[in-house]
Amino acid sequence: MTNRKNKNKWILVLYFIIPFIIVILVKYSIGISKDGYQSLMIGDKGHDSEKVETTTTKILKLPDTVDFIFHVKPILSDRCYLCHGPDEETREAGLRFDTKEGAFAALGKHLDRHAIVPGDVKSSMLVSKINSTDPEKIMPPKNSNLSLTDYEKQILTKWIEQGAVWKDHWSFVQPQKKSLPQVSNPKWVSNEIDYFILKRLDQEGLVPSEKAKKEKLIRKVYFDLTGLPPTPSDIDNFIKDTNANAYEKVVDKLLASPAYGERMASSWLDVARYADTHGYQDDLERVMWPWRDWVISAYNRNMPYDQFIKWQLAGDLMPNATLEQVLATGFNRNHKITQEGGVIDEEYRVEYVMDRANTTSKAIIGLTMECARCHDHKYDPISQKEYYSFYSFFNKLNEKGRIEYTEIPKPNIKITHKEVKEVLSFINLPDSIKEVDVMVMKDEAPDRKTYVLKRGQYDAPLEEVFPSTPKVVLPFSDSLPKNRLGLADWFFSDKNTLTARVEVNRMWQHIFGVGIVSTSADFGSQGALPSHPALLDWLAVTFREEGWDMKKMYKRMVMSSTYQQTSKVTPELLEADPGNVFLARSSRNKLSAEMIRDNALAVSGLLINKIGGPSVKPYQPPGLWAETTSGQGLTKYIQDTGENKYRRSLYTFWKRTVPPPSMMTFDAPTRDLCEVKRQKTSTPLQALVMLNDPQLIEAAEYLAKSTLNEEGLSDKDRIKSIFRKITSRFPDEEETNELMQYLEDAETNFEISKNDATKPIIVSSKLEYAYTTLTSLIFNLDEAIIKG
Repeated sequence: MTNRKNKNKWILVLYFIIPFIIVILVKYSIGISKDGYQSLMIGDKGHDSEKVETTTTKILKLPDTVDFIFHVKPILSDRCYLCHGPDEETREAGLRFDTKEGAFAALGKHLDRHAIVPGDVKSSMLVSKINSTDPEKIMPPKNSNLSLTDYEKQILTKWIEQGAVWKDHWSFVQPQKKSLPQVSNPKWVSNEIDYFILKRLDQEGLVPSEKAKKEKLIRKVYFDLTGLPPTPSDIDNFIKDTNANAYEKVVDKLLASPAYGERMASSWLDVARYADTHGYQDDLERVMWPWRDWVISAYNRNMPYDQFIKWQLAGDLMPNATLEQVLATGFNRNHKITQEGGVIDEEYRVEYVMDRANTTSKAIIGLTMECARCHDHKYDPISQKEYYSFYSFFNKLNEKGRIEYTEIPKPNIKITHKEVKEVLSFINLPDSIKEVDVMVMKDEAPDRKTYVLKRGQYDAPLEEVFPSTPKVVLPFSDSLPKNRLGLADWFFSDKNTLTARVEVNRMWQHIFGVGIVSTSADFGSQGALPSHPALLDWLAVTFREEGWDMKKMYKRMVMSSTYQQTSKVTPELLEADPGNVFLARSSRNKLSAEMIRDNALAVSGLLINKIGGPSVKPYQPPGLWAETTSGQGLTKYIQDTGENKYRRSLYTFWKRTVPPPSMMTFDAPTRDLCEVKRQKTSTPLQALVMLNDPQLIEAAEYLAKSTLNEEGLSDKDRIKSIFRKITSRFPDEEETNELMQYLEDAETNFEISKNDATKPIIVSSKLEYAYTTLTSLIFNLDEAIIKG
């Protein structure tokens, strides 16, 4: 299997690299890329471009009051837990720092020593050990390859000196909605978010950046809320509208657009590990797209978040459950399912239950509960018994571990045109398809018992457990039913400390690029601390108070002055905050994999705006599926024709063993497991895709031809029109002149390239060739794949 995948990877590389090399050589020959491809970054000269961030050395100032959660615990967790943490097998000297009782416990044969004595630095062994010059006594020990900086030693010492106040982990403490802080410049503030951001900037001695130009702002908000670019007329109308509420009108329009639901659904498919195939070796096709149609509809109807989640977790258990509520539970059937011969049925059935438990925990409360599958969690206070008690909520399905090749996994529901017409009007069921069977949740094995599994092995049961939840988050109330419906209610209890925080943080990540908690998948003790804890709690409590209204929360975020800042950065600001943690400027974020393709289709005029329906098969390197198949099922990729080639990327057919290659190149996850945050990379393969992907070449050709067909335009007018459609702004005079020169050189080069079969661009006339290569060049600009 590994050899197959490696071969597949090289096919993909060769598919792109040969035309890429030729294009680069041509650019060199015509003098356009004298300093290499990366030197031609038209649009990087003063147009909200972000400079390269560098690491700077700063002298850290000790805080006036050392806080256990924000200053001390990260040090203990990173440097001390290895030998003095929750793992009994690796714990030394009977000392542990992961609990208050352990940290302050009496030590030694006569119990006359203490690692920490509040207010008494001299009697605290921790202080003497970390400052020891004896290599046999210093902590952390030399052989651990861990060490403490002078700053960290001072933090621990000052904390003990100030009384060693111990606190529970911040995310397990009830969020509090504090009053809005006093700030230096109330006139800058647009809404409540800005008070918290500006307060932190005041503390850091920073000031907000200027407001972004209207072209940049509308481009960013369009992509953030719909995943599509604004049209030139959208931009013109916004620029001409001088009313104070001009921007708010744009935001309201986008939130009401059907494209909003598609944009939000795109992120939720990562969380729900949606795919059009079962996965594993044979990777046969499945039908789950009606559930995807439901997700899009739910977002567009602005379904409250608590209802959105409850239906997906337990819609089938609702009183008098509707067909729509049952369909929503497809969320927890999106996991992989095997068809391979020779597997042990029960082993894989257990894996499916594990997947549902792990996905639910990660998606809704941001905890890595899967770490307690084989033993008690190493860092968070979650026992193995609690993990399997949580697992038991999902262990009542009458399902098989291995299915036959033609089998539709049970439980499932059948959807026909009759159901679509009467109750499921949001499903786009084509006339050519009479009916579909969709996997859903149904507790048809109520008597199945759940046990703790020794080392997580399916065939090593220990003690029996019953449905329950981690006590550190919130004990499971006896008044709740011990099933998935009770669990759904538990998630949305006013006393649950995580659900609201996790979701508003993910919404913040969606809008600002990075969550207030940067580790959006981990709110446990090993996760990142919130950059603005008071703001996170204010948003969480407000989200709950406002009835879990997602559109209202998104509007609040994009209407803030914080969001509307430019991404321009001064050297001083770059040095003070290279990662833009304090948000004194807008972050400069790349378009997602889907947005890059959808942007090209939209600005070229090729995009088909059609909501929902079965997945489609646009361009893909030939023979790719055949290289990764066992000879069963989906062995040949049959590309669609007609409008299906130009649907939004949300609808692209997703084969788990061979996901869409261009999207993988731009950091889309494989959908094997739940992912709440995509990687952000910049690799040479991305440049290869932008230059050579047939979809992008076709979009460039189509846009070039349509521009040439416009009457009465000069070459400069055409260049400005194409540039603006792709980047949302007009090029300046210098950029226009450079592109004019490129256009002339491209026309000259036409005769050389027209008969070259390896060229990605094949057109009939000199002018078409020149404009197509020019358009392709602009698509490749750094600015063209950035939101703002």
